[in-house]
Amino acid sequence: MDEQGSTEDRPRRGRPGYDQATVLRRAIELFNQRGYDGTSVGDLAGELGLSKSAIYHHVPSKEHLLQQALDEALDSLNTALDRIEADPDLTAIERLRAAVRTSVVVLVEHLPAVTLLLRVHGNSAAEQDALARRRGLDARLAAMVQAAVTEGHLRGDIPPDLLSRLLFGMVNSLVEWVRPGHDESADHLADAVTALAFEGLQR
Repeated sequence: MDEQGSTEDRPRRGRPGYDQATVLRRAIELFNQRGYDGTSVGDLAGELGLSKSAIYHHVPSKEHLLQQALDEALDSLNTALDRIEADPDLTAIERLRAAVRTSVVVLVEHLPAVTLLLRVHGNSAAEQDALARRRGLDARLAAMVQAAVTEGHLRGDIPPDLLSRLLFGMVNSLVEWVRPGHDESADHLADAVTALAFEGLQR
């Protein structure tokens, strides 16, 4: 080996390499910090240490990243509800309890993506699609509440659609104060929210 060292020993120079998951995570962080409309491709490139033109070697567009982020949140929630609804052994109230608990776990495990989902306003095609899918989720959850009321397990003096908004509004409010690395585990938070919700709702 000469004094300069072998080629393998020398530090590699050039454009940093990132996988798609890393680029997406950084993009979601910026969208949540600055807002989607307030974040440019140049901002993301600077965060990654890339030139503005080089960023397009990693992603086709800013909206593509937004779509991926929103799909992460929505797909995770829909998959969880699919699994609950497919279980024939659950009663309506058990299904609703499972939906509340699982929603908390998904929110904590996908906190940045769910936070972004709850902040979109429909200013782009990706946001409009996400809002439509979110309305579909809300309808599924409201139907679970209605089934539990019909089954006689929940109080009937409050309209089921209002119960649903209050119940899952509590779940969604976690994005305002839960942070990555929070001391409470996803399971602990899920148990706490479920216990609090159903101690006040269940007959």
